[in-house]
Amino acid sequence: MKTKLVLIAFIISTCHLNAQDTLTVKNPLTVSGYLEAYYCYDLGQPVNHERPSFFYSYNRHNEVNLNLGYLKANYSNEKVRGNLALMAGTYAQYNLAAEQALLKHVYEANAGVKISNKHNLWIDAGVMPSHIGFESAVGKDCWNLTRSMVADNSPYYEAGVKLGYTTKSEKWYVAAMYLNGWQRIQRIPGNQTPAFGTQLTFKPKSDVTLNWSTFAGNEQPDSLRAWRYYNNIYGQFQLNEKFGITAGFDIGFQQMKKDTSAYNNWYTPVVILQYKPTSKIRLAGRFEYYVDEKGVIIATGTKNGFQTMGYSINFDYLPADNVMFRIEGRALNSKDQIFTLDNAASNMNYFLTSSIAISF
Repeated sequence: MKTKLVLIAFIISTCHLNAQDTLTVKNPLTVSGYLEAYYCYDLGQPVNHERPSFFYSYNRHNEVNLNLGYLKANYSNEKVRGNLALMAGTYAQYNLAAEQALLKHVYEANAGVKISNKHNLWIDAGVMPSHIGFESAVGKDCWNLTRSMVADNSPYYEAGVKLGYTTKSEKWYVAAMYLNGWQRIQRIPGNQTPAFGTQLTFKPKSDVTLNWSTFAGNEQPDSLRAWRYYNNIYGQFQLNEKFGITAGFDIGFQQMKKDTSAYNNWYTPVVILQYKPTSKIRLAGRFEYYVDEKGVIIATGTKNGFQTMGYSINFDYLPADNVMFRIEGRALNSKDQIFTLDNAASNMNYFLTSSIAISF
């Protein structure tokens, strides 16, 4: 009888342990989603409802619209990872306008394999978020409601192969990329030139991030090859629980024509301050200056090209962890009269944007 009781107790304890083990096993497949609707009112009142052409996000005037909505599946274990996300919204409509019809709704489609047993070394390939910049297409992850001029006019996404390494301390991340181009899934006709990217990130402590990303490539047919070189440098500093600052400086160079040593350049500094008075309220202010006199990225056809300062302030309210209401006022001041205000050419542009974002 005593032997039977011991055996029964052993079986019960084993079943209990197995049940616990089952509960603690992480499901390698997760599904998530994101939706962000917005309303933007531009005091220039564009009749076609399109805001200035250098805006690619939140760029529809006087409409309630969807900036970005996606459904994402992620698979991840110790050796393999992958992402597939399909999207809709005006972000996809304008940022992927040059892509094939079947690709215009692809937010992410990539797979990765860990290639070392001793080191955190991965190869990823496919359509991935860009390695350039501190702002993404996902509004909830950005301090401001709308994207800065430099974010809207540098890659949000990229297609290619990436080799990435993270140190054991997780303080350093180094990556090198072979890319199809500057925010491109499909290449320009007549372009067989490879593009390249690098990224170096240093996190000396949890509240400081320092980053340097680069791009080198040709965005013309090979017969007109003009090399483009781009540097993206920024630092993010969480000073305490309430205050944070992001400061960045981007500069690019592009050959004036094939086989020449003469280059046009453009550059843009940006500073963002964030303040969290409570766990549910966030405030942020931004200053930015974008200079592209020769129209490499933003062509105006005016004497001084694109030389524009921007200012914005936004208020965020989070009624729940996965819900965010936002409102932002923003002003742009350009050297030339590239905007419209009161039915006349103006060097000023003012607009007010509100949004609601839900993630799950």
